[in-house]
Amino acid sequence: MNNADKIYKIAVSGVQQLIPYTPGKPIEELERELGLTQIIKLASNENPLGPGKKALAAIQATLPDLALYPDGNGFNLKRALADKYAVDTSQITLGNGSNEILELVARAFLTPGLEVVFSQHAFAVYPLVTQAVGATAVVAPALNYGHDLDAMLQQVTYKTRLVFIANPNNPTGTLLNHADLEAFIGALPDTCVCVLDEAYYEFVGDGRIGSLPIATLPPSLAVESADNSIAWLKKHPNLLITRTFSKAYGLAGLRIGYGLSSPQLADILNRVRQPFNNNMLALAAAEAALTDAEHLQNTIAVNAQGMSFITEGFKNLGLEWIPSAGNFVLVDLKQPALPIYEALLRKGVIVRPVGVYELPNHLRITIGTQEENQLFLQALAEVLSGNV
Repeated sequence: MNNADKIYKIAVSGVQQLIPYTPGKPIEELERELGLTQIIKLASNENPLGPGKKALAAIQATLPDLALYPDGNGFNLKRALADKYAVDTSQITLGNGSNEILELVARAFLTPGLEVVFSQHAFAVYPLVTQAVGATAVVAPALNYGHDLDAMLQQVTYKTRLVFIANPNNPTGTLLNHADLEAFIGALPDTCVCVLDEAYYEFVGDGRIGSLPIATLPPSLAVESADNSIAWLKKHPNLLITRTFSKAYGLAGLRIGYGLSSPQLADILNRVRQPFNNNMLALAAAEAALTDAEHLQNTIAVNAQGMSFITEGFKNLGLEWIPSAGNFVLVDLKQPALPIYEALLRKGVIVRPVGVYELPNHLRITIGTQEENQLFLQALAEVLSGNV
């Protein structure tokens, strides 16, 4: 070991073993690697419509003030969120994406020797934030690619401080039954915080999951709207709901999300939150986005139409998929997915391999525009037929 490498030895033990999160391949990187000019990115569950007109106008109006620090408390955005969800501003924590809220709750409640429970095939950030603070991850086996709440509850002990639940789940798109989920939260001890990650909740409408599914959904996955989870905050002071402006609102590049909880839990999170963690443009754009119902409705409509189109394409190709309640769908290729992913890259199509989620035969596809969806299916058909 050379002198420079010795720095690793003095990092905290959890960080020494940590493997950083790998984001989806950016368009610019693929352009550099392969010299392609026509590239579609369906890898990171971004909004294919981009931000709405109101958000863009708010960004433009804010530009002259960039020499000033933003409002460190996010007063206007908190007030807008409080009005939308009928909560108090004291119940809101703003984050640099909802991802930061996940990190804040880990920093606030975990130490070495304590445990975190989450599901197999759940969001990769859960083990990352757990390991970074030296806590122990307890992974419950998945049920039908989603959360097995009974199995998760059995894993909860006096050492458990956090339970992470993604609903809809990323990367599988599964959605939990409303009554079952509330019962699970109610069964947790008051020494355990339940983090309900609802990054994709806007795409959950009338309970329809996926489109034209080959796989059969068990009754426990047919649910009503995720909006109802906010009502649980009054009964469960140990509940934290996280949401984001990155997906349905098209503001992923500005990195802004939020947590909804009891005032006491929000107070704890705000104690470890960094000052000015939300930039001025993000605060203004997010506030404006909340008022842009037309853009949100268009986004949901494009997603529903695209989901139907892509899954019908899977059906025509003889492929199975996991019915999804998000803006993405996981397709089962019945063979190692990485070579197909790489072949799609050479055709200028970026999707997401999910081997890190113990799903080596699956690819996750973000729903794009109609043109993007068509190009993806055409490229996939060519690759599967050997035309690489």
